[in-house]
This record gives sequence, C-alpha cells and structure tokens, in this order.
Amino acid sequence: MKLILLGPPAAGKGTQAELITERYALAHISTGDMLRSEIAAGTELGILAKSLIDDGNLVPDDIIIAMVEKRIAEDDCKSGFLLDGFPRTIAQAEALAEIAAIDAVLDIDVDSEIIINRVASRRVCPACGHSQSVREGEQELCAKCGGELVQRADDTPERMRHRLDVYRERTLPLINYYTEREKLVPIDGARSIHEVRDQIFGFMDGMIAEETHANYRTDEE
Repeated sequence: MKLILLGPPAAGKGTQAELITERYALAHISTGDMLRSEIAAGTELGILAKSLIDDGNLVPDDIIIAMVEKRIAEDDCKSGFLLDGFPRTIAQAEALAEIAAIDAVLDIDVDSEIIINRVASRRVCPACGHSQSVREGEQELCAKCGGELVQRADDTPERMRHRLDVYRERTLPLINYYTEREKLVPIDGARSIHEVRDQIFGFMDGMIAEETHANYRTDEE
C-alpha cells in the first residue's frame, strides 16, 4: 500500500502514523522528521529549513520533492509506504504522481480551535522524536524512551494560528484534488486516539480484503 496521511498541524498525524506503520509494516516517510534531522545536523538545508519552520512557513517545493523522491527509492519502500507531511501543495501532489501511484489519502480533519488547545499541552522528545500530550503538573518525560520533553518553537497559539492559515491557503486544495481522483478517505480527527486509529484500521483492513479477493478471482480465471 502507498498512502498519504493528510491533515492540519497537530491533527495527530504523527501518532497515527506510528500506529499504522507498526501494524501494516509500511515505511514511514515523515518530511518533518527528515527536515529535523537536517536541522539537528546543522546542514545548509537545516539552517534554511529552521528559519522557515520557526516562522510557520513551508519549505520550498523543489527541496521537499527531491528529498521524498530519494527516500521512496530506498529498499524499505518497495513493499509500501506512508507519507506524513507530504504533499502539502498541488504542485507537490502533481510531482508525487510522477514518482509513485498512491492508493489512498487519509484525511484527518480537526477543528482549528481544538488544534490550538491541543498544542498548549503537546511536547516532543528531542532524543527519539516522539510527541505526546502532558497535563499540568505531570512529569514531562517521553513515554517511549524516558527522555526529557520540550515544547516546539512553533507550538504556541500565535504560531499555530499562522500555521493553520498557511495550511488552509496552500494545503486544503489537496482535498479537492484527491477527491476528484477518488483517493480521499475522510477521518474524524476530533475523536480519541484509539477511535481515530479504529477508523483508519477499518478502512485499511477493508482495502486489503478487497485486494486479496480481487487477486483470488484473477487466479481463478
């Protein structure tokens, strides 16, 4: 399966991506993680990306497209992959269509005010990249590796509002783009993590069953 995980910032894409790739053994391609690695390494791309991301803006298409094309060509993507954070524009989607045939686009939809409330409690682990919510008074340690959690620079209400404005302007047109191509699968992201997971797993299990049935009929013929 070749899938795209679509949705606004802080919609829970990272959490669901972890659950999906673990269950279905897909390569997880996160452009955010790729860029953060460049930033941590202090590369020229990382320095440029940090200045853009800290202001809530998008990294130029040509840079992201080249990174994704290189990643998709790696061996672990041959049996399928999940794209998280790409494409974000129509131009990126059109470039992706030249690189790979996408089976479905999972669109996690969440109201803007819910997202702004979520980021107030979101923390990330610099050591392993895991993100999680913390309640007031809780010890802020990573649930995966035990590392100390931090708040991302773009996880303030002001920055998030700007990021959501950028998302609506540049990324929402992708919904129409993939709807027209009958690839879009709406997911209610306002529900709990497990309920969102169950929506996604239900769709994917159905897609696998349908593909298995189609292959069985072909073999019979």
